[in-house]
Amino acid sequence: MSNEEKEKNAEAEEQEVLEQAQDAPAEEKGAEASLEEELLKWRDTAMRTAAEYDNYRKRMVKEKEECAKFANQRLLEELLPVIDNFEMGMAAASADTASMIYIGMSMVKKQLDEFLSSNGVSAIEPVVGSMFDHATEEALQREPSDQPEGTVLRVIRKGYKLKDRLLRPANVVVAETPEPEPQV
Repeated sequence: MSNEEKEKNAEAEEQEVLEQAQDAPAEEKGAEASLEEELLKWRDTAMRTAAEYDNYRKRMVKEKEECAKFANQRLLEELLPVIDNFEMGMAAASADTASMIYIGMSMVKKQLDEFLSSNGVSAIEPVVGSMFDHATEEALQREPSDQPEGTVLRVIRKGYKLKDRLLRPANVVVAETPEPEPQV
């Protein structure tokens, strides 16, 4: 091979190496772009997963607090009829407030009231003459009256709330407008 041929071969090889070098960055740039897209996709997935986990954790904390707050609800609901009967007994015994039975029942009533309040239970005692409240009262009966319609006439049984949740609505009798008598 002559020097000219060697130079031409060398130049051809250089040209080929340069072309490969130019092609390589284009391939690397394409690979870099796809790697960058994949990195962004995984970063987005990781951020979403972290946010979902944080929301889940907050929801579980809230549910745990709610569960602890109302854990005794069923027990207290079953205790309410016993308290009602006890109060009826107190009303019967109140004829003789000096008797030892009445005094003893008063002490027990005081303890029951303290127990209920320490557990977050409060009584709902509608006022006779007030308007009927759908949120805390249940109308068992309607009676004709000269009072405005929906006025509480009598309280049959008081209701109870556990913190901000209704355990049992108060049972009341409400007024209704009497039907006018037909004129003959």
